[in-house]
Amino acid sequence: MSGGALIEIAMACPDLRRAPRFTLPAPYRIRWWRTGDLGVWLAIQREADRLQTVAEPVFRKYYGSNEAEFPQRICFLCDQAGREVGTASAWYGDSDPGKDWGRVHWVAIVPLHQGKGLARPLISAVLDRMEALGHRKAYLTTESERILAIRLYLSLGFKPAARSAAERRAWLGVGEKMEGWKNGIVGDWGRRGPG
Repeated sequence: MSGGALIEIAMACPDLRRAPRFTLPAPYRIRWWRTGDLGVWLAIQREADRLQTVAEPVFRKYYGSNEAEFPQRICFLCDQAGREVGTASAWYGDSDPGKDWGRVHWVAIVPLHQGKGLARPLISAVLDRMEALGHRKAYLTTESERILAIRLYLSLGFKPAARSAAERRAWLGVGEKMEGWKNGIVGDWGRRGPG
């Protein structure tokens, strides 16, 4: 982090079939949400991201209380001992629930397991699940200061997408921080996509 303002920015993958996929290295595995996993999810989020305060009300704000959806949409990355060390979600698009757009949501890996090439396979599992659930496109949001995350999402086929003039300016700032990156903003999303 460079100490700048955290400005929410969006990225879009307009065709899930064309997004690259990555295989999870052994001995890691993916498992999907089970009853009672809220504490596990919260612990991963708190350990992985010390910049945000994540508590049950935050979870409920973003996921609601439709627990029947959790087992098919929220996954965990497990280590060789079966301990949950990461999580990500194949959620609904905000303005298009259950339709074309799915949302990659709340991606987190605990620090001990970061830098091991696990994020791409974790997100690949989420993209596969989105396709299986009938989504054809995906989007996500992150903050403009999270350059490593932005690079990760670019490698998975996501492209910058501006939903407002302020977000377009934020993307231009991101471009200045990323050497060798050509500004490729997908376009204004106001009328065509989620958000």
